[in-house]
Amino acid sequence: MALNYDRLMSLKRTGDRFSYTDRETMLYAIGVGMSRDPYDESELAYTFERQKLRTVASMATVLQRVSLLKDCGYDYTKVVHGEQRLLLEKPLEPEGEISVDSRVLSAFDKGAGKGAIINTEAVAKDAKTGEKLYTLVSTTFARGDGGFGGPSGSGLEAHKLPDRKPDLTAAAETRLDQALLYRLNGDRNPLHADPELAKRVGFPVPILHGLCTYGTACRTILREVAKYDHTRILGFDVRFSSPVYPGETILTDMWVDGTVVSFRCRLKERDVTVINNGKCTLAS
Repeated sequence: MALNYDRLMSLKRTGDRFSYTDRETMLYAIGVGMSRDPYDESELAYTFERQKLRTVASMATVLQRVSLLKDCGYDYTKVVHGEQRLLLEKPLEPEGEISVDSRVLSAFDKGAGKGAIINTEAVAKDAKTGEKLYTLVSTTFARGDGGFGGPSGSGLEAHKLPDRKPDLTAAAETRLDQALLYRLNGDRNPLHADPELAKRVGFPVPILHGLCTYGTACRTILREVAKYDHTRILGFDVRFSSPVYPGETILTDMWVDGTVVSFRCRLKERDVTVINNGKCTLAS
């Protein structure tokens, strides 16, 4: 079944419920690189329940597994994450129950052989009180599904990076087994685990989840700019530009302008930018 524009735009779900505990909160933090030094007290606040756990803002991206695009007609093995945006209404709790409404916002046809762009939105509320918690906007790039008859377009407008040298740059190493660890947060796409499949679709080895790179960048800014105060990060937007191979070192360039941290991520081992047009919004 191929993509169908009218069917795609009609896709929506309401009231999907999910729960999570401190186990998921700690697993996520470790999955994006927290507590590589197990004696670092600042990071133990995210990975050890001695006191009320702090939460990494980007964890919002894994708290729900809504199958909105399941069976929509795209080739699942050729799908990659194009962009991710997050707006938090309040800091995430270390455990809770949420209700999620999701819908397709827009879809664009890049042409046969060039792929399709699908933008979706998910709004999460506290399942008990109805209080709005966060909004996610995600862009899916279906590399094998252009030419389905949808409108042309380029998707979401990108944040512009400042035209000056970064104010600071920080490194974050990834582990060779990091994709296998991170996938325990819920994304079981075999592209991140199966060496044979990775080679078949054009990668030398399984790639790191884009959202793991996203979470690693969030952890870096949390450490370097927010000084581990998890309540300061209110928004986190990125455009994915290239995959990371597990074991590579992610260098995050940051420009700090008041409550906005512009950023990009590149690799130490290769001359490649993996996240571009990043925007982290801080509480004043």
